[in-house]
Amino acid sequence: MLNWFQALLPKEDNFFRLFDAHALSLVHGAAALRKMMDGGPETGDWCAKVVAHEEEADEVAREVLFAVRRSFITPFDRADIRGLTNSLDDTIDQMQKAAKVVTLYEMRAFSPKMQELADIAVQCAALTQEAFTLLPAMRKNHDRLNLLTEQITDLEARSDDLYDAGMKALYEAHRHDSTGGNTLGFIIGSQLLDHLEKVIDRFEDVANRINGVLVEHL
Repeated sequence: MLNWFQALLPKEDNFFRLFDAHALSLVHGAAALRKMMDGGPETGDWCAKVVAHEEEADEVAREVLFAVRRSFITPFDRADIRGLTNSLDDTIDQMQKAAKVVTLYEMRAFSPKMQELADIAVQCAALTQEAFTLLPAMRKNHDRLNLLTEQITDLEARSDDLYDAGMKALYEAHRHDSTGGNTLGFIIGSQLLDHLEKVIDRFEDVANRINGVLVEHL
């Protein structure tokens, strides 16, 4: 009787499908962010693609939050679903903020440290996407999920060092130049570095949310 009743309820698989779609939007967003960091005349086009992927992610997030309200059963706690969704959305929102700085100040050249931070974003996105594909069978995939979240945490620690090195290099490039334009260049560059580093921070937030789900449900 219980099995028959559960068969009539909304399927849990829909949430995992949406999580996969949300994580994939981060993969696409991070790839566009990295291409944006190559600079040159196509920079504006890649900025627009980051924004487009952020809008796609927003649509997925809205669908998840609507599904949470309408579903009788969910794969795990509703608060965890909302937390995962919000952390994914915060991550691509941060990418959009980086693209906004590039667009606003018409940046077309980027430092090696900025490019390395974008490389880390791409790596974190791939790890995050894999983690969400494993969540439906989290008990079976517990060890791999733990490894993935540890790798994201390690990458976040590396991004902190890259941020510091990037800020130092930016300071050295501008410290002996008293012209207003170069002072502005330092300010703009530091803003972009800050947003790029925060992208990685947000990926770590996603990893922490996944760990929370594992602790609670295993």
